[in-house]
Amino acid sequence: MKFVGIVGTNTEDSYNRVLLNFMARHFKKTIDIEVLDINDIPMFNQSNDQTNSEPIQYLNKKITSADGVIIATPEYNHSIPAALQSVIEWLSFRIHPFDGKPVTIVGASYDVQGSSRAQLHLRQVLDAPGVNATVMPGNEFLLGEVHKAFDEKENIKDSKTVEFLESNVKKFVRFVNVINRTESSKDLEDMSDSEDLYATGAIDTTIKDVDMSADDWVEQAAEKVGAVEGDAYVKLDRGVLTVNQLNHFLKSMPMELTYADSNNQFLYYNRMYEAEDMLASRSPNQVGSPLANCHPERTYTGVAWVIQQLRTGKQDRVTVRVPTHGPDKFVVHNYQAIRDEDGNYLGINEYVQDIQPIIDWYLKQTGQELTGGNVDAGSGATDNVDAGSGATTQG
Repeated sequence: MKFVGIVGTNTEDSYNRVLLNFMARHFKKTIDIEVLDINDIPMFNQSNDQTNSEPIQYLNKKITSADGVIIATPEYNHSIPAALQSVIEWLSFRIHPFDGKPVTIVGASYDVQGSSRAQLHLRQVLDAPGVNATVMPGNEFLLGEVHKAFDEKENIKDSKTVEFLESNVKKFVRFVNVINRTESSKDLEDMSDSEDLYATGAIDTTIKDVDMSADDWVEQAAEKVGAVEGDAYVKLDRGVLTVNQLNHFLKSMPMELTYADSNNQFLYYNRMYEAEDMLASRSPNQVGSPLANCHPERTYTGVAWVIQQLRTGKQDRVTVRVPTHGPDKFVVHNYQAIRDEDGNYLGINEYVQDIQPIIDWYLKQTGQELTGGNVDAGSGATDNVDAGSGATTQG
C-alpha cells in the first residue's frame, strides 16, 4: 500500500519530518510511505495562479496516485502553519487531489499536549467543500515533548509510544481499504459490501410493512405492534418502570442519545431539545429512517467505516471530537457498540456530550490547570521557533 507523508511546515529542521521519516522506516515491511516537503510551494495568491507550476503539480500527482495521505503538522499559535494552509488552498483551487482521499493526521510538538489544536483545525480545513478529504475519525497521534522523544538515530525511544503509533497506522490501513473499495466504484450501491445504509434487509426486531421513511413512522410502528405507552409498566433487566418514567429517565441524561439497530435503522433519540438547539441535530420525523436518510451523501463512507469497526469488533467505541460549536464547548461524539450477552452486535449507541463543564469542574476540584508549558501561548517567537517570526511552535 502506497502512502504519501506531507511535512506540514516549510522549516528546515522540523520534528514532524523526523516523525514521518521514522514512520517510513519503521513500517517499510508493510506499507510504503514517501515523505514530501512543501518548501518549494509558493504562498497562495488567487491573482497569480500557479496551479500548473512544477512543485504544485508534483504534489498533485503524488497525492492523486497514493492510496492515502498522512499529514504531520506542528502547532503555531493554536493553529496549523501558514505554509500548510497555503498548500491546501492551492490543492483545492483548480485541482482537487484530496477529494475523497483517505487522510490521517499526526503531529509532533514541544508541548506536552502535542499539536492537538492544530490537528482539530486541520480536520476542519480538510472537511471544507473544496477540499473534501475523507479524514479518519477518532484517531489522534500527538507526540508531545518531542525534543526528548527521539534517540540519536532519530527513532522514537518509548516503546509504548511506538506501539500506539503502530495501532494508529494499522487502523488507517483498514480505513483506507474500506474507503478505496467504495470510492473506486463511485457507486453507493456497492457500499452494501460493507454496510447497507439503506436498511433494505430485515432483522428479528424490524417492524415490517411500515415505510421507514414515513414522517409518522413511530406512530404507525407503535400501532402495528401494539406498543405500550403512558403508565404501562415495562420489566427491565433490573427494574420495573412505566413507559413515562423510562422516557423521563432517558431525557434526563446529560447527553444526547441515539439508537440505531444492526440493520442500520434509526430507532430512537432522547428528544430533550428542538433540532436547532441540539449538539447533533435530530428531528422527530427522522426516527425509523435508514441511516442513509440521516446523513449527507458525502459522509457515507465514513459512516460505513465506523459501523464496520463496531460490527466486526475491531473497536467497541469510536470517539470523534466535533470542533464546530465554538471555543466554549468541547463536543465529543461517541459511537458505542451494543451487544447481547453472547457478544452479538445489536446496533449503535451514539452519545454526544459537551465535556467542557466536566473538565472545568475537575480542574476546580483538583486545583489543577491546563498548561501548554513554555511554548503554548504568548505573542512573539520562542526559542523553539519552527517557522517565521511571531509564531509559537510545536515542532
